Amino acid sequence: MLKLLKFVFPPLLAGLGIAFLVVFFSPNMRTALLPNVPLPSAMTASHLSFADAVKRAAPSVVTIFSESISKEPRYKRQNTVQELGSGVIMSSDGYILTNYHVINNADQILVILTDGRRFFDVQLIGFDTITDLALLKINANHLPVIPINDDYTTSVGDLVLAIGNPLNLGQTITQGIISATGKQKITDSPYNNLLQMDAAINVGNSGGALVNSNGDLVGITSAQFKTRENLNIQGIFFAVPYTLVKEVMGKLIRHGRVVRGYLGFEGTAVDSTGKEVNDSLTPVAGLRITNIDPLGPAWQAGIQEQDIVIKIAGLSVANPQNVLKKIGSTEPGKEIEFELYRNGEIQKIMVEVAELETKK
Repeated sequence: MLKLLKFVFPPLLAGLGIAFLVVFFSPNMRTALLPNVPLPSAMTASHLSFADAVKRAAPSVVTIFSESISKEPRYKRQNTVQELGSGVIMSSDGYILTNYHVINNADQILVILTDGRRFFDVQLIGFDTITDLALLKINANHLPVIPINDDYTTSVGDLVLAIGNPLNLGQTITQGIISATGKQKITDSPYNNLLQMDAAINVGNSGGALVNSNGDLVGITSAQFKTRENLNIQGIFFAVPYTLVKEVMGKLIRHGRVVRGYLGFEGTAVDSTGKEVNDSLTPVAGLRITNIDPLGPAWQAGIQEQDIVIKIAGLSVANPQNVLKKIGSTEPGKEIEFELYRNGEIQKIMVEVAELETKK
């Protein structure tokens, strides 16, 4: 009898083990046996899908055609230049965001909705060259609006979907992940910051929507990165983050333009010893003035090169990006207090903010 059990039990136990694995890893069986431990909402028994996110967001992404007519003085001949882009419906009554370069100098703008409706009478509310954003308005109501979650914070590693009309192929979805946030060096302005991702952005995608896996707006897709040799780099694309998009759109609706404060200096982050900070791990203690506009507000108030700024408007420069944001959001004409270190002494200087001039 013992010999019989010796030969019977091992195969029996092995078979039970295999059955347990099949049951545990089968989504249907796992759900049946463990009803209180739900699977992710996007999962089914056979696939992972973002169809719900696309259904929520895609109807609010439009196609934009812009046409500009230029004359050659010598031949008095007209040339027509057409641009293709995308846009995002931000309100049910017709506010649409896109990239400024899509409609720059346009004499005619055409907006096409996903349901086929066409709008030729498109109003340009305003634009901002620094963020490359433009706000349009069409005469319509009850439009599909892009889902927005103000509590959502974009993080490196988040999965994102880019929705637009690349190459006029029709609405297209590309997928990627956020690889960096707060990118400034690829623009010429410290007042801008971008999201970096690898969701493909091609001609026609500009101005489209970047959404998360729930379909909520993450940003407005923008330019593809190019080197100085004008070589395309694969897998590096950018978008204007929603927090900045919201701020710019609000100003364009209220004023028709974006007004930013200007002080006229550039600086380098330094640590407590005055050494330049080149990494994200070393704490920033101040901002050394490296370049100053000789006609700007900072110079006129007495700020000098090599001064180390410790606080601006009571705000520590431990995060230089927040300091620049504070300056940019300050209304021209108001004064800001500088607390700085010069020749071994702490000094306080009041500086009147001017308006930042932008080129079209």
